[in-house]
Amino acid sequence: MQKANYITREGYLALDRELKYLWKEERPRVTQAVSDAAALGDRSENAEYIYGKRRLREIDRRVRFLTKRLEILKIVDPDPRQEGKVFFGAWVKLEDDSGKLHIYRIVGTDEFDPKRNWISINSPVARALIGHKIDDEISVITPNGKTFYYIIDISYQELV
Repeated sequence: MQKANYITREGYLALDRELKYLWKEERPRVTQAVSDAAALGDRSENAEYIYGKRRLREIDRRVRFLTKRLEILKIVDPDPRQEGKVFFGAWVKLEDDSGKLHIYRIVGTDEFDPKRNWISINSPVARALIGHKIDDEISVITPNGKTFYYIIDISYQELV
């Protein structure tokens, strides 16, 4: 299965902010710290120098990744025609077999965040939800077996 390169506008802007911060603020600051540490003499036992060089490599690696990634990501904005159905970017309120409520937002792989209940478009739950509407029942195969969910609400604004 091909992975989608979709991202919400907020997700794209967050990655772009991170790239700009790393390139314009963090990297110059660390470069200056490495330069200052190098001026102190013996670099082989200079922890600030060694750490700074390692941090610069990490920053450069992340900058290269973000630059390439931002070029291929496709921003998906909600379309009014999507209302009432689950598509990318939707907030979905579900009820499981035991009556417990869950609220998830379907986002791209670059922005999923379990703490915020943001799930990847490629996750089993998201794949099962796509295209369904309120009052539909979906089933998801999990490591613990098949789980059934009932769709309570769908919105393209945050649900509470």
